[in-house]
Amino acid sequence: MKYFHLIWAALFRRKTRTFLTLASILAAFLLFGMLDGIRSTFAQLGQNADGAQRLQTTSRLSMVETLPLSLEARIRRIDNIEAVTWANWFGGAYQNPRNQLFTFAVAPNYLDLYPEIEVEPAQLEKWKATRNGMLVGQQMMTRFGWEVGQTIPLQSTIFPNSDGTLNWAFEITGVLRAKDSKSAGFTEALILMHYGYFEEATPYIDDSVGWYISRVSDVNRSDAAAKAIDALSQNSPHETRTMNEQAAMAAQLKQMADIGLIVGSIMGAVFFTLLLLTGNTMAQAVRERTSELAVLKTIGFTSHSVLAMVLAESVLLVVIGGVLGLGLAAVLGPVVGTLSNGAINLPPIGWRSWTLGLGLMAVIGLLVGALPALRAMRLNIVDALAGR
Repeated sequence: MKYFHLIWAALFRRKTRTFLTLASILAAFLLFGMLDGIRSTFAQLGQNADGAQRLQTTSRLSMVETLPLSLEARIRRIDNIEAVTWANWFGGAYQNPRNQLFTFAVAPNYLDLYPEIEVEPAQLEKWKATRNGMLVGQQMMTRFGWEVGQTIPLQSTIFPNSDGTLNWAFEITGVLRAKDSKSAGFTEALILMHYGYFEEATPYIDDSVGWYISRVSDVNRSDAAAKAIDALSQNSPHETRTMNEQAAMAAQLKQMADIGLIVGSIMGAVFFTLLLLTGNTMAQAVRERTSELAVLKTIGFTSHSVLAMVLAESVLLVVIGGVLGLGLAAVLGPVVGTLSNGAINLPPIGWRSWTLGLGLMAVIGLLVGALPALRAMRLNIVDALAGR
């Protein structure tokens, strides 16, 4: 701290260059804050189901493997299980195969387990009475300009119907709306069809379902209920894995891609670029101050003092930008969730992310400052003052 005023003055000697470098560091750690929160969340999900009102049971092997429909009655008899429903992925597309829609074939009681989703009672009864009826989220209704009562052609990307084609036709009998903004992003993008009609129309589904959803009575014993469900099919051809819904979604994403590897690769590329950029900035700053550093040595500063000052300047530059970036990530996380109506829920920046972030700032600062600092330490006074 004795020479802090000298370090601060040197850091902002070229204000424009310093602020542009700070902006780059800020952007890198803003990205780090958001991605590291996602990575840590994926790593922690599924460790314990306690606290979850709903449990999702899928095949332990893969999310595309189905489970026997007979398992539903056995799950229902487990202690603490209040209600059970099931669903199957349909893989619908509208007009263009690129217009992939979240289309599920569901049991008649599916919405009973989702009180956050509301449908007008008359529309719900109409859906239950219509064999090829479907309930469509408000976002989908607005996006495609659909109306209740309209018959919509959908193309399944997976399942053919009874005539052997992938073309299906459904009647819109109601609209799905979210009761709160937190679940609006996903809920209002859903399309629900009858599992019974789906099973009858396609030859590939025979008394089997994609996954089960169970509601527990006591959320403090959810993990015990999850383990009891999995014990039902242990050592059988259809072993299951039961988790809370967030963990189940994360597990499905992990089967499609290694989230940790993706995040790590992105951050590795970002920080490598940051090393090059900040290292060039520090090298240029030290070159410009060669004569000034020589004067400091002339008036009594030791070589090690000059080394420490240049390293401190480098670390301070990265720490300022990094703290601003992580702070901005902490602020923007909830904002992104609000603006997306719950479709994107970024976890808060925890102490682990702050600790890791500060450690990275210190390491990057020392790395980018090492070569310029060594050059300053070895500086020959006569050569520096002579301009050689």
